[in-house]
Amino acid sequence: MSFAEPPAATDPMLPADIFAGQIALVTGGGSGTGLAMAEAFARCGATVAIAGRDIDRLTQVAGRLGDEGLSALPVALNVRQPEMVRNAFERIEQTAGPVSFLANNAGANFPLLAERISPNAWHAVTRIALDGTFFCSQEFFRRLDGRPGAIVNNLASYVWLGLPGDAHSAAAKAGQMNLTLTLAAEWARHGVRVNGLVIGNYPHAGIPGFDPGTEGPRAKTIPARRPLRAQEIGRAAAFLCSPFARHITGTNLVLDGGDWLRRDVLKPEFVSPYERENLWMG
Repeated sequence: MSFAEPPAATDPMLPADIFAGQIALVTGGGSGTGLAMAEAFARCGATVAIAGRDIDRLTQVAGRLGDEGLSALPVALNVRQPEMVRNAFERIEQTAGPVSFLANNAGANFPLLAERISPNAWHAVTRIALDGTFFCSQEFFRRLDGRPGAIVNNLASYVWLGLPGDAHSAAAKAGQMNLTLTLAAEWARHGVRVNGLVIGNYPHAGIPGFDPGTEGPRAKTIPARRPLRAQEIGRAAAFLCSPFARHITGTNLVLDGGDWLRRDVLKPEFVSPYERENLWMG
């Protein structure tokens, strides 16, 4: 038996107007976890700026959301470039208004043994996840100009144990987690809350071996016996930014169906990454 399925993405969780008149910026908002967050913010009344490098894709997504009665603004953004970050915030402010919520979701990843990670490959992952999160958070804070605000960062459960074949992302995500804690403490006096979502098994395009027709190879290895659903990610992000979470900051909310709790006496045999056909699936 697995955990029951969550309500559909279109079912309300928070009041439909809880974010009315407010702007949420979601980096990497054109697909996957970012799109789930964008939809959740929009269904709560926010205008959502979905940012990324593929403006054509973002425009299509914004159009689809608009057809559903949701307000979305596509924004070209490479989070690795501070100047582009500033320009993106400027465009959002001029078009829709000042940003109240920031979801740092943009990321890149690919499996590679540590000794084979080139400097360019290392930077391709770490500069988006860590540098981009900092640049966007810093610009967001500066532009609040005394207004309260909320940030949610997309983290991963391997920040604690590492992940063979993923040294670049594991290191970057661990840095993001520390940044989340640091900014939460530093900016609390300004009314800015900073939290993280530690996302567990979430099968999606881009994961080696992903088959959209299955639950994914690890689904039944976790206590919940099913993977995370997109709407669960989006709703968690919206809740952490909502007025109902005003006393929550510096928290890393784990969404992994209890996977991080597993400390079984009888464990499956460890397979070295050098002996795996799929680096991430030992």
